[in-house]
Amino acid sequence: MKKIRISNILSKPAIGPLLALLLTCIFFATRTNRFLTGSNFSLIVQQVMVVGTLAIGQTLVILTSGIDLSAGWLMALTGIVMTTLAVNFGVPPALAILLGILMCVGFGILNGLLVTLIRLPPFIVTLGTFSIAQALTLIISNAQTVTNVPAEMTALGGTFKIFGTQITYGSVLMLALFVITWFVLQYTTLGRQIYAVGDNPEAARLAGIDVTKVLLGVYTSAAFLYAIGALLLVSRTSVGDPNAGGDSAMSSITAVVLGGTSLMGGRGNLFGTLIGAMIIGVFVNGLTLMGVPSIYQLLITGVLVILAVSVDVLSHRGK
Repeated sequence: MKKIRISNILSKPAIGPLLALLLTCIFFATRTNRFLTGSNFSLIVQQVMVVGTLAIGQTLVILTSGIDLSAGWLMALTGIVMTTLAVNFGVPPALAILLGILMCVGFGILNGLLVTLIRLPPFIVTLGTFSIAQALTLIISNAQTVTNVPAEMTALGGTFKIFGTQITYGSVLMLALFVITWFVLQYTTLGRQIYAVGDNPEAARLAGIDVTKVLLGVYTSAAFLYAIGALLLVSRTSVGDPNAGGDSAMSSITAVVLGGTSLMGGRGNLFGTLIGAMIIGVFVNGLTLMGVPSIYQLLITGVLVILAVSVDVLSHRGK
C-alpha cells in the first residue's frame, strides 16, 4: 500500500479552501453559541444556494480566462421578468419562468458572441450587459418589489427535515447542479476543452478545438445558471426584488476565487467553488450573529478577495 503523505494531501487544490472553511467555523463557534445549531446551518445553506448557483456559471467563465460582471443583474432582471409576467400580466407561472430563462440565456448568447466574434474583452462585454440588465430591471419593475408571487414560483423554497434540520428543495437543486457540472468538467470531452481553452486558446485551436463554440457554450450555460439562481432567489424571498443584483456578481466571483480557481484560466475545480460559497455564507452569517454591521462584512469580503487573488498571482509567478 502507498503511504499517504501530508504534503500530497495539502497539495490538493481544494484543501486550502476547506481548511479555511473549517477554521472560520471554529472561530465563529467560539464567538457565539447560536452558530453550531441545526437551524443556523439550514439558514447558511439557504443563503448559499443562490450565490452558489451563480458561482457555478461564474466558474465556467473564469476557467476560460474570462469574467462575468453581469451575473447579478441578469439574475435580478430574470427574477423581475418572471414575477412581473405572472403577477401583472397573468401569464401562467410555468410559462413566465420559461420566458425568463430564455431571456437570460439570450443575454448569455449575446455575451458569447461579442467575446468570440468581435473579440471584445469579457470584462468590457459583461460590464456593458451589467448596465443594460440593471437599467431594464429598474425600468420594468419601476424600482418596486413585485409581491403576491404565485405558489408555483416559490415551490423550491419548501423544506423537508434531515435529522431535525430544515433543508430546502432549492438547496438540493443547487447541490445537484454542482454535481452535474463537476461531472461534465471532469469526465467529458467538453470539460477538457473548457480547461484547454482557458489554459491556452491558441494551442487549443491548433489541437482542433472549436474555441468559438466552446466559449459561446460557456457563456450561454452560465446565463442559464443565473436564471436558475433567479428562480431560487424568488422561491426563497417570495418576491421579485429589483435590487437583488447589487453585489451578487462580486459574491459569485469571490466564491470562485476563494475556491482556488485561477482568474488566469485553465485551473480550478467546482468543489472548491462550493467551499468558497460556503465560506462567504459562514462569514456573513457569523458576523451577523456577532452583531457586526453589514458595511464591515463588505469590507472583510473585499479583503478576502484581494488575498485570494494575490495568492493566485504569486503562485503563477512561482511557476
